[in-house]
Amino acid sequence: MGERKGYKQKAYEHRQDLAGEHSISDIGQIILLIFFITGLLVDKLILHFSVFSADLFPFYLRIIFSLPFFIFSFVLAPGGLKTVFGKKREELVVIKSGVFSIVRHPIYLGSILLYFGFIIISLSVVAFCIWIIIIIFYYFISRYEEKLLIDKLGSQYEEYMNDVPMFIPAFFKKK
Repeated sequence: MGERKGYKQKAYEHRQDLAGEHSISDIGQIILLIFFITGLLVDKLILHFSVFSADLFPFYLRIIFSLPFFIFSFVLAPGGLKTVFGKKREELVVIKSGVFSIVRHPIYLGSILLYFGFIIISLSVVAFCIWIIIIIFYYFISRYEEKLLIDKLGSQYEEYMNDVPMFIPAFFKKK
């Protein structure tokens, strides 16, 4: 199999310590964010699919239940971004520290949890359906990025994949 070439934003083209990402990663995330917000607003303001559920669960309870998802989101995503982009390394290496010791894709997991927090607050059926599409998108681009990393780092990254889960943290690891 030939080596894949990952897309790098212009600001990061020169960095040898970054493997790259899928070419549709950034634009796909923006489109899905717009799609999610639009779906949420259409559901709440026009379709009213979720009106019944809002009456069952008071707003203050929805806020309380969404808080852990927002907190984890704001730990994982910024922690992952800081680890990857905050410090320039000499060469491409497997990052196993910080949030990358919990999951392989903390930035994407943080985004998924952020969306889920808004679903809990809104109880929007339409937003939930769009969220499923968002998860599939993140899975797709994560697998692509992992193939890039396997091409460039080989068995080192495959070993990391065996030790650290993709999205769902394994708090009780087998010894």
